[in-house]
Amino acid sequence: MVSIPAKSGRARGAAAGPVGVIAAAVLWGTAGTAGTLALAGPADPIALAAARLVIGGLVLAAVAGRAARRLLARGRPLPLALAAVAAAAYQLCFFGAVTRTGVAVGTVVAIGSGPVFTGLLSWAYDRRRPGRRWALATAAAVAGCAALVSGGLSGGAAVGVDPPGVLLALAGGLLYAFYAVTASRAIAAGAPSSAVMVLMFGGAAVVMLPILLWRGTAWLGEPHALLTAVYLGCATTALAAVLYGRGLRATPVARAATLTLAEPAVAALLGLIVLHERLTPVSWAGLALLGAALVVVALPEPVRPAPADRVVEAQSSA
Repeated sequence: MVSIPAKSGRARGAAAGPVGVIAAAVLWGTAGTAGTLALAGPADPIALAAARLVIGGLVLAAVAGRAARRLLARGRPLPLALAAVAAAAYQLCFFGAVTRTGVAVGTVVAIGSGPVFTGLLSWAYDRRRPGRRWALATAAAVAGCAALVSGGLSGGAAVGVDPPGVLLALAGGLLYAFYAVTASRAIAAGAPSSAVMVLMFGGAAVVMLPILLWRGTAWLGEPHALLTAVYLGCATTALAAVLYGRGLRATPVARAATLTLAEPAVAALLGLIVLHERLTPVSWAGLALLGAALVVVALPEPVRPAPADRVVEAQSSA
């Protein structure tokens, strides 16, 4: 008997999932460098984050608005509406944490806690317990992220840990986990990933629009700031959301959350190349540990053949 081609199709789909998630994380990793260059001018950090979501939401609506309307017509929009609010609130929590407790602590706690909260929420909602390999690789990735960020403090500078700032960072990690798990569950239930991303980030854009107007838009009159906002909205929000949604089709959300830790690695490398920053030996070690952990998470899990597959294989060998 001939082999079953669906088997190789499943393998290709399983491999494509992590690729989409990592590609999204790479785009997210460029946001810091682009934002740093823009903030050298008149742009305000919160206004820039709001403009990023507003532009990204508009682009997503233009590309997949029809699919989003069909999804809304099915009813039960509340989970994705809550996810949209969470996506907007994440931005505010992250910036608040970084302002209060510093870039190093705020980034490590917010981004590092995201995969942990995602694994716990996925376990609570879907009774899908993350595997041991995921737990070990995630712990290594978070440790690598911490070394990468904190190792860049020059001359052993003291790190001020502000408890309210840390709580804001943890809230950001939990908000990220909530909207990631909500999106994953909607996609697993049959919703088109592009429609899910439109409703989630388009809704976040609606939430952030008043904040953008409140912080002011005069800075968008400066060509460099406008181009940066357009890049952040189109590439690091809209395109990244589409890639992330496609990745979630074939990647468990806990695994996807760990893979997004590629974001600080890309940000560090771009800082090195574009901004001419220097990495300390501790940061290099953290980058290497983070990279190794991501490779382990990206590798496909060994899958035991299903009973039907074993029957087919036995018949083909007979």
